[in-house]
Amino acid sequence: MASKCFSEEDFSCLVCCEVFKDPVVLSCSHSVCKDCIHRFWESKGAQECPVCRKRSSKDNPPLNLALKNLCESFLQERSERSSSVCHLHNEKLKLFCLDDQQPVCVVCQVSRTHNNHKFCPVDEAVDENKEKLRSALKPLQEKLRIFEEFKQNLDKTAEHIKIQSRCTETQIHEEFEKLHQLLHDVESARIRALREEEEQKSQMMKENIEKINRDISSLSHTIRGVEEQMTAEDVSFLQNVKSTLERVQCGASDPENISGMMINVAKHLSNLKFTVIHKMKDNVQYTPVTLDPNTAHCDLLMSDDLFSVRFSADAAALIPDNPERFDVYSCVLGSESFSSGIHCWDVQVGDNTYWALGVMTESAQRKSNVFSRTGVWCVYYYSGKYAAVITPETGFDLSVKEKVERIRVELDCDRGKLSFSDPLTNTHIHTFTHKFTERVYPWFTVISNISPLVILPVKSQQ
Repeated sequence: MASKCFSEEDFSCLVCCEVFKDPVVLSCSHSVCKDCIHRFWESKGAQECPVCRKRSSKDNPPLNLALKNLCESFLQERSERSSSVCHLHNEKLKLFCLDDQQPVCVVCQVSRTHNNHKFCPVDEAVDENKEKLRSALKPLQEKLRIFEEFKQNLDKTAEHIKIQSRCTETQIHEEFEKLHQLLHDVESARIRALREEEEQKSQMMKENIEKINRDISSLSHTIRGVEEQMTAEDVSFLQNVKSTLERVQCGASDPENISGMMINVAKHLSNLKFTVIHKMKDNVQYTPVTLDPNTAHCDLLMSDDLFSVRFSADAAALIPDNPERFDVYSCVLGSESFSSGIHCWDVQVGDNTYWALGVMTESAQRKSNVFSRTGVWCVYYYSGKYAAVITPETGFDLSVKEKVERIRVELDCDRGKLSFSDPLTNTHIHTFTHKFTERVYPWFTVISNISPLVILPVKSQQ
């Protein structure tokens, strides 16, 4: 609207001859750029209007907001006009050069610059290029969707970390409570050692702080004394300069950082439960394998002690889909992997109608169908039949005469043997022979919800 009613001269400052920038209105009603009027006054040495020479009564004239808005509108319209007009021929840009991919005017079309080029109307080029951009945006929009889903999983993971922390802390306390008086003295000793270490190191820190405060106070006192001596009269200054220099040269040594001042958290918490139980072997049992809840499919529920797992279609849906977790089959791994030695664990399968036990390599894929990829050796039971499987999809039926309620899994990494047996009847079920070249994890699958799979404890041996 401003361009239709006014010319550029109407919006020009009479001092700088440019379009007004932050115009202020003087008491005589003339308007000038804010910076221009201050420079003009500084050069003249008087606060007068550069147009009518009338003296201004205000050191900081008010902003002419209406004129400022008009100038901004004018500049915007001028920019829009210039962008739609050819800067070479001052003609409206009505065509689009397909060779150079730029808008041109009718004069440009017949110029040497665009000789033998192809053209189309601007509106057609706009439609075509918008369609290209829409197509180009689709991968970005899909990537945005992936990023948003990934962020949602990160948010879920962050919340799950807090839940895990709270639950783990609660379970640590409960484990101590279950041991009752038998472990009360051990727990008290642990807490007492922590408090003593806290008190000892807090006292050491307090003494260090007090010492550094004394050093700071002493240095500050010395500095003030020297500074006062430097302001004394010449003769007095020279009479005391020797002792003053001695005070300066006898400064305190630099503060020394002392290592080992923090609480030794690892000493108090590292393998706490196992360490305590190990000291009381005659009174407790331990489980050679525990489950890793971070690998468990969302349809599986772990016991608090991580010794048993059961299938539940109503399991927590808020569990994040972290990289370690199975997402198709209801599987879970043991918390520790093995690469050497002999390892054995017994599993109570009970009356479950669909279960599988075995080992899985560290590098095996846990996402999608694990049975279609290499890395799993297992025995499974389904619909009254037992079978042995080596993934991918290599399996054969096993002849088991009586229903098995307990399975013993024995892994001999050095000899390359993985054996399954019934410890109750001492009956061999199957043995895989394979030279494992990488670490393997105990692997469990349960799909029926009749009873949980339970990893049974064994008597600790001296």
